[in-house]
Amino acid sequence: METVLIIDDEKSLLELLSVVFKKEGYGVKTNPGTPKAFELIDQGDYDLLICDIKMPQVDGMEILKRAAQRNPLSPAIMITAYGSVKQAVEALRIGALDYVVKPFDIEELKILVAHGLEGRRIREENTLLKKTFHAEASFENMIGKSKAMREIFGLIEKVASTDSTVLVMGESGTGKEMAARAVHALSRRRDAAFVSINCAALPESLLESELFGHMRGSFTGAVADKRGMFETAHLGTMFLDEVGEMAPWTQVKLFRVLQERKIRRVGGTDEIAVDVRLIAATNQDLKKRIEEGKFREELFYRLNVISFEVPSLRKRVEDIPLLVAHFLRKHCDRLGKKMKRLTPEVVGLLETYSWPGNVRELENVIERIVAVEERETVTASCLPAEIIGSRPKDEDPVALKPGFKLEEHLDRISRLYLQEAGQAAGGNMRKMADLLGLSYRSLRYLMDKYQIKSFKRIESKDERNGNGISPER
Repeated sequence: METVLIIDDEKSLLELLSVVFKKEGYGVKTNPGTPKAFELIDQGDYDLLICDIKMPQVDGMEILKRAAQRNPLSPAIMITAYGSVKQAVEALRIGALDYVVKPFDIEELKILVAHGLEGRRIREENTLLKKTFHAEASFENMIGKSKAMREIFGLIEKVASTDSTVLVMGESGTGKEMAARAVHALSRRRDAAFVSINCAALPESLLESELFGHMRGSFTGAVADKRGMFETAHLGTMFLDEVGEMAPWTQVKLFRVLQERKIRRVGGTDEIAVDVRLIAATNQDLKKRIEEGKFREELFYRLNVISFEVPSLRKRVEDIPLLVAHFLRKHCDRLGKKMKRLTPEVVGLLETYSWPGNVRELENVIERIVAVEERETVTASCLPAEIIGSRPKDEDPVALKPGFKLEEHLDRISRLYLQEAGQAAGGNMRKMADLLGLSYRSLRYLMDKYQIKSFKRIESKDERNGNGISPER
């Protein structure tokens, strides 16, 4: 039920309008023109406002201004006495939908209310559609249905609604910049610039000039004044990748910018105010860098207002088939080639490989396959040697290297043997259980755990959709 809020100091008119709009099927709230009217406006629990302009205790124009600020989607219809039309026109300028002059026709007012509420519904739908569009566009290149990625998507949406500084952590190639772009695209700054710079790619002197700009003659080669990236990103978002590699003196300047919201160009004396949201990213342990004296502690706490970690590909193995399908489609379309299909063995190898380069490495492998291989069906021989060589063998010793995780290692081995048993048994579950020395129930448990639905070799739904993954998974 849509609610109409009516504010008028004439008791008889207030009662009449209350009865009329209740009969029309609306919820009705009323106020006799007292200061409590502002509380009702602030609560925002109404869909349309009807308000008298002139009342002894409160100013109707002030109520309208408050309503326009607090509840801009809800239309307002102002009531005015004859001879006060000038004020009514001013009300339209402030944001009122329309006005009626006393004495007015109730039927006319009912029509205005109906039209106003219809317009509100349309604006709400448009707002929702825009929000949905921005959300979909933001996550377009972030592929995943795993629990880890669903949590990241939820965090990004929450973070985007704030204007706080964000620190994105994660290994190289996990998609930290994509996450930063998603935060920007979902934020109120989305219509302004997103400016990105890799702090590790530039020497200290050049990085400082790129970030803060410089004045003509401030150093050799400075032949003209130059705006820095902070100025370019004004009202938008600045993304600093590999912030852990920033030199100490530049860290000092960045801390000052975050604290004072002002920059000073290299060689300049004037301070320039900037309104920028900062998102920083790193693949390093910044606390360890602080202990080593390579990163300033005060800057870390300025950057670490809100932080989250983009998971490595090893921690979201179930997303690999989705990512492979996405990259196959992307590069086949780009190169004008027919969609390729992967054999079950290839899928198993891709899922059991450790992917030290994460999503970036996976995309590079798929791009190479699309560019080099002429056959429509991709077999294991098409994969790089390091992926084929990653297949665990019974006689191979376990290499306990730094970063080794037993659970992940066992998961990769289990997936591989389930894949091989499925192919050897032709998808027959009983034969698979015999080959693996498992009970039928234990096999079902492992297949559910690793989200393996079937190994039966038929044309799968994924094949019919052309995503390049052959087994039903």
